[in-house]
Amino acid sequence: MKGHVYRRGCTCKKKKCTCRAKYTYVVDVGIDPKTGKRKQKSKGGFRTKHEAELALASLIHDIQAGTFIKESEELFKDFAKDWLVIYAETNSVKPGTIRVRQHEINNLLPYLANLKLRSITRETYQNTLNDLKDKGYADNTLSGIHRTGRMIFRKAVEMEKVKRDPTEFAYLRKTKRSVEDLESNEIPKYLEKEELNLFLQTAKEKGLFLDYLIFLTLSYTGIRVGELVALKWKDVDFNQHTIKITKTYYNPTNNTQKYQLVPPKTKKSKRTISIDEEIIVHLKKHLATQNKMKMKKRNMYHDENFIFAKKERKPGYPIVIKIVETRMKRLLKIAGLNEALTPHSLRHTHTSLLAEAHVNLQIIMERLGHTDDQTTKNIYLHVTQDMKKEASQKFGELMRSLKK
Repeated sequence: MKGHVYRRGCTCKKKKCTCRAKYTYVVDVGIDPKTGKRKQKSKGGFRTKHEAELALASLIHDIQAGTFIKESEELFKDFAKDWLVIYAETNSVKPGTIRVRQHEINNLLPYLANLKLRSITRETYQNTLNDLKDKGYADNTLSGIHRTGRMIFRKAVEMEKVKRDPTEFAYLRKTKRSVEDLESNEIPKYLEKEELNLFLQTAKEKGLFLDYLIFLTLSYTGIRVGELVALKWKDVDFNQHTIKITKTYYNPTNNTQKYQLVPPKTKKSKRTISIDEEIIVHLKKHLATQNKMKMKKRNMYHDENFIFAKKERKPGYPIVIKIVETRMKRLLKIAGLNEALTPHSLRHTHTSLLAEAHVNLQIIMERLGHTDDQTTKNIYLHVTQDMKKEASQKFGELMRSLKK
């Protein structure tokens, strides 16, 4: 196999080069079957002749051993787009997961979009992660971005687009957190029972259509807001006082008519949970009201039997999650409570109140549809530790009263 090294672009007429032109190697890599002409591979930029000769020898060895890979000229943005299609087709993933992966790719594009796959080095990729960290991206967000980057380049190596994976030894810089940070961040925000009572009373007195029933159900069951919006009347057993969770609502565009009902988050998320008598009473009232509305608007009503359905403008369609979030913020403001709380905070509230009521952790996790959730455990431990302290204080007070 022929190959040679030369100074590319050298303008010196003497044997000793003074223009500092760098070395390039050229090697024959076979015959083009279409043209019958020889194909050549070249690479330049070597500072010394020795460096170029070593690289040439390595290439010849790979060709002869059958391990030579002609790296792709494809841009990162193009391959990432193709990868997402492959990922969606070859994995049993939900639309929400695809959306997350696309979002993570979007975070990489400002740095890598117009770079050729083969030109992205470990340093380039590591600098990308470091810059995202410096911009204040959370550790969990960065972890997701890096995970997607890893999958993209692993597929590129598998498809022989590149020889090496530049993400292989990349690392994520961790934020050094103070004790105060740990104490404030480990336990998510939720409503204490007095605050929950105030919030629900505000929803009852000043809430809009469905507000009270929505937030009563979320706080009394701990179900996810997507699971709530997807509920249909057939999911409720009025005799057994149960709700069956079999699906969740997906609508990334917040377009009322373009929703999807997809399987819930995990296998454990499919569950049947018991509900309080108060929810049953309000559900029955709402069912009667909804049936009257269906008759009144039967020509335009989207009758798929959703419980939490709109009554105006596209009546019958499930209420959009964004509206639930907006309405909760409105009620929190009226009640003078923490406006940073979200519908998911009511799930944490439910956990804390069950723990306070001495309900077993395993039963709580089954009710929430969890197999192993650290957040739930953290809330449970936080509440039960406070209860243990209170028990100790009461015991001390009792003993002190006996000494008087």
